[in-house]
Amino acid sequence: MTRKRFIPAGSLFFVIILSSSIVPSYAEVIPITISGTMNKVSFDGKWSFYTEWKESTLTQIDTGAEPIYLRTAHQDDYIYVLIDAVEDTHFVKGSDSAIVCIDGNTDKEKIPNSDDYCFIATLGDKNPVTLQGGSPLGINGNFRKIPNPVDFIGISSVSDQNDRYTTIPHASYEFRIPINLFGRSDVYGFYTSVYFGHANKFYSFPSTSSPSSLFEMPPPTTWGELVSPDKSLPEFSWPTILLLSGVLFVIYFTKMRSGHLHLRTNGN
Repeated sequence: MTRKRFIPAGSLFFVIILSSSIVPSYAEVIPITISGTMNKVSFDGKWSFYTEWKESTLTQIDTGAEPIYLRTAHQDDYIYVLIDAVEDTHFVKGSDSAIVCIDGNTDKEKIPNSDDYCFIATLGDKNPVTLQGGSPLGINGNFRKIPNPVDFIGISSVSDQNDRYTTIPHASYEFRIPINLFGRSDVYGFYTSVYFGHANKFYSFPSTSSPSSLFEMPPPTTWGELVSPDKSLPEFSWPTILLLSGVLFVIYFTKMRSGHLHLRTNGN
């Protein structure tokens, strides 16, 4: 007689979690990881020490030469973004810039609405810019400038000897974005672009979405996605998930053992 094999509920739960964390390679998706070190970042617009942004997700944006290194992470109440433009070695202060946009509801509307935000940092400018969708004016892509959120940071500088990818001086950008602007979610619409002033050229993610000017973003319908594969952004971290999996396994094992003992007792 063939014995049926049972998969413990805890193990099944763990398998489901692992499966849900697989990001399709064909999608314009950037995974974002939970970090325990982002609160140690020194916001000066560059790599302050070699391991500063190590505990973050790495994505490369193609430039046709050395890529732009995009690093993303979240910790506590903030999303953290580093844009390391190693090919931008010809500095144009007040022109070289980077923009990060987030669609809070991932509704991918053709016209930006109030849950769409963009954040701009410019080399040589200590005052970042925050834009919010919902403007009736199409001249700026239906975005309007608003006061910078409390605790928001957007800064650019010249990265050099402490940089993880090259010690040749180049432009880089650091952002700390408060999550309470758009609420917690495991998926956001996401767009970023870097402008090289000397070449008058934008490099963007997704690559199919390119602005015609710094303040004219492509519509959210063309943006990619920022995804928390382990669901740690809205709720649980991996240690918590593993703990829950273990608890479920113990409960299931205890019930199964009690059931077998009950059957053996009745059989006698």
